[in-house]
Amino acid sequence: MKKILTSVSLAVLITAACTNLDETLYSTLESSDYGKTAAEIETIVGGAYAKLRGFRDNTSISYPSCEYVFFLSECASDEMCIPFRPPDWQDSWRYLEAEYHVVTPNNAMVLAAWRYNYTGIAAVNKVIFQVDQSTQTDEEKALIKAELRGLRAYYYYNLLDFFGNVPLVIDFGDTTQPATSPRADVFAFVESELLDIMDDLPETIIYGRFTRNVGYTLLARLYLNAEVFTTVVNETGIVTPGTPRWQECIDACDKVTGYVLEADYFANFLTENQYSGEIIFAIPYDHTEGTVGNYMASCTYHYNQRLAFSPIGQWPWSANGPCGQPGLWSSFDDKDVRKKSMLEGEQIDLSTGAVITTRDGPLIHTENIGFFMNAMQYEGVRLHKYEVKTDEVTERDHDWVVMRYAEVLLMKAECLIRLGAPALARPLMAQIRTRAGLETPENVDLEFLDDELMREFVFEGHRRTDNI
Repeated sequence: MKKILTSVSLAVLITAACTNLDETLYSTLESSDYGKTAAEIETIVGGAYAKLRGFRDNTSISYPSCEYVFFLSECASDEMCIPFRPPDWQDSWRYLEAEYHVVTPNNAMVLAAWRYNYTGIAAVNKVIFQVDQSTQTDEEKALIKAELRGLRAYYYYNLLDFFGNVPLVIDFGDTTQPATSPRADVFAFVESELLDIMDDLPETIIYGRFTRNVGYTLLARLYLNAEVFTTVVNETGIVTPGTPRWQECIDACDKVTGYVLEADYFANFLTENQYSGEIIFAIPYDHTEGTVGNYMASCTYHYNQRLAFSPIGQWPWSANGPCGQPGLWSSFDDKDVRKKSMLEGEQIDLSTGAVITTRDGPLIHTENIGFFMNAMQYEGVRLHKYEVKTDEVTERDHDWVVMRYAEVLLMKAECLIRLGAPALARPLMAQIRTRAGLETPENVDLEFLDDELMREFVFEGHRRTDNI
């Protein structure tokens, strides 16, 4: 549970002061006639940030840390899966569509990802409109809008990554039906927005806000995948390759400052992970403040897992769903501390000392899944990256990690390898592997890097993009 919730004023946001790790949670956007004064502007900007946590309504469940935005990204990768465990998790075969890469347009996960990002964009556009109508000076407006435009660029990066060709909607007052923009144009928009706002973004580290460091990390992500994002396929199927931007990615990485690798890898995934010196951007959660959508733990663990977490079984419901792909567990060295991100083997009832039982036999999580359309309850290693506490409720209080400094190091390492300088990439990778308790081979290449990306960011929503 978070104990340090405070209000961060706009005065702090637009100055380059000392590091501020206080955490601010936001609820909802105010009505359209609200937002003239500085205090009101602060509130509605917070409302725009609140949309990062997603939502549930009668049309979709759109949570970035769980159903279905995270599910879509992970189930389409070689990292996570959700097999059908009769009678649970069939759900119109939406998860196995992603597993086998035959996703249909009416897949609920596709709709969730689309609506999550465009709902966030709509919220940002509305607040930008309100800021323009406020009594702030032009200079103050530019500083406030820089953060908002950064948030919008983040959503458009997600859309660029998920869908490619999407409508660009940037004017709250424009009610015309938007045309679909080519992927390369969306790339150019995100790039130009980030470059244009960078000098107006806060230089200081402000937890949970779109600062200059967040902007450069997002820009590095964009440049890392520039060749894919700017590839053009015309109506006749002729492919015009995109342009690599490896050096620009390195340059953006070099501008991310003030962060360190935490000595303890799992410090980034504690319930109180807002104290991490590695997290560049996270989505804050605190159930006492009414935040919702952060219940991934309840989705992955077996129904009876509570008996392994508490002697009296005091733990929220669990649904026995998402698990690691076959082969994931064994791809980690036994000395790799990151292997603890997964739950494998016997699950012991703390009250009896015996292995927990299930409908299908002892709860001994196996790496193998015999048949995805009729999986056993115990099959599949479970997601176990974020801290588990026995007194938790369904809605967890850890913040959802979006960007870490480890990603910056490995993005730079990848670009160096691609530019023919693996010897310069090796020390960067060695920092990551040393923390994990591993040595680094003398020669590193893209294949080794790809495996390292999976191990470092397992279950953080990176893998589908890395696979591409």
